[in-house]
Amino acid sequence: MLNVAFDNDKYLQTQSAHIRERIAQFGGKLYLEFGGKLYDDNHASRVLPGFQPDSKLRMLLQLKDQVEMVIAINADDIEKNKVRGDLGITYDRDVIRLIDIFRGFGLYVSSVVLTRFHGQSLAKAFQARLESIGIKVYHHYDIAGYPNDTAHIVSSEGFGRNDYIETTRSLVVVTAPGPGSGKLATCLSQLYHEHVRGNTAGYAKFETFPIWNLSINHPVNLAYEAATADLNDVNMIDPFHLDAYGVTTVNYNRDVEAYPVLVAIFEKILGKCPYKSPTDMGVNMVGNCIVDDEAARYASRQEILRRYYVALCDLKQGKGREETVRKLELLMKKAGVVAEERKVVAPALAKAEETADAAAAMELPDGTIVTGRTTDLLGASSALLLNALKKLAGLPDELHMISPVVLDPIQHLKVDHLGNRNPRLHTDETLIALSICAATNPMAEIAMQQLGKLRGCDVHSTVILSAVDERTFKRLGCNLTCEPRYAG
Repeated sequence: MLNVAFDNDKYLQTQSAHIRERIAQFGGKLYLEFGGKLYDDNHASRVLPGFQPDSKLRMLLQLKDQVEMVIAINADDIEKNKVRGDLGITYDRDVIRLIDIFRGFGLYVSSVVLTRFHGQSLAKAFQARLESIGIKVYHHYDIAGYPNDTAHIVSSEGFGRNDYIETTRSLVVVTAPGPGSGKLATCLSQLYHEHVRGNTAGYAKFETFPIWNLSINHPVNLAYEAATADLNDVNMIDPFHLDAYGVTTVNYNRDVEAYPVLVAIFEKILGKCPYKSPTDMGVNMVGNCIVDDEAARYASRQEILRRYYVALCDLKQGKGREETVRKLELLMKKAGVVAEERKVVAPALAKAEETADAAAAMELPDGTIVTGRTTDLLGASSALLLNALKKLAGLPDELHMISPVVLDPIQHLKVDHLGNRNPRLHTDETLIALSICAATNPMAEIAMQQLGKLRGCDVHSTVILSAVDERTFKRLGCNLTCEPRYAG
């Protein structure tokens, strides 16, 4: 069981207070670019135990009456049906999901801006859908020479061509379903239009990682590099901050590289740049809310190791690159990570060697390790789930919770009607069968009641799992890794 590393309540208070200060700094109107995931930041909750996945959203609720949400989405991403990898849904569907979530929390979602818009048919259809649910839609366009030709960008033919997004509140949060959606350009375009209209407004950026006031090689910051290894993002000492203040802070390469351009754009719009460094632009207070540094270090080393296994499996499946694996190996060395730190790996491999077949292991919240082996009726992952639920419920290991009356028809359907050669139950089928049995079997019902305790548990499989089994573990909130080999 991981120790709590992060004070979530302190974060909610200090972060919202710091944003209020930044709003006041700019005369009462702030465009806040929100990087990363606003609602379900599972990476942050893994590397900072105690950080809740919806912490950033709940922080905004502290400012609820001042907040207005604007969602940016690249029209080309709509046209290409770009998919958000962690959820498996397209960017346009995720925008609808985010609107529902934000509204469900009582936050005001005023509009969606379609960036890089040039009349794409799917983007126009999406606009009609948004307008049907009461969301205003604006268009921003490609700007020749962006981001370097500042004279053209900050002109009536550059930002001036973009729609001015009508906003009414003091804090305008610009968020997006994923990277490359145009959040920064949206904020800068709005600053231009506000300036033309004689309005005072400012810009700031919220980016959880890297954490500016931790060292560059702190495992939490290295875990961020691991999460973006395929994008070639790297942590950097902010040279502008060091030069201006003589203080070492951490930023990442894209913000450092873009800063001189931003300075030029700010100078064109406002007459001067309000910030002396990329670090100055940020409002992130996460680093001030870490209460157990060693717990954060341990959790982050675990995350780096998980990312490494994922990269190995992606490479095996032809979805990844050798360079990503090599970069993760380098990060493991920097963080002092060794494979033995992932406690579920050795038991899974030992069970596979013992049974000469695929196996899996899980670490329960109290640190107990349970395993699952392949049988005639169940795959190793299904057996693992049942064994874990029995252990959590205090039920005997030899207890059979799924009745043959339920099991036999499912296998008959799979083999005789759906064309499966393998009658073994996948994890989702196993849980459905268990839920059916729970209607008449009190032991099965007790086992079902333990499902919530699996969230955050580490799981390791000795083979690459099917998409179905992988998805089930993800929905249960388990941290899954696999050996980079296929089932025999």
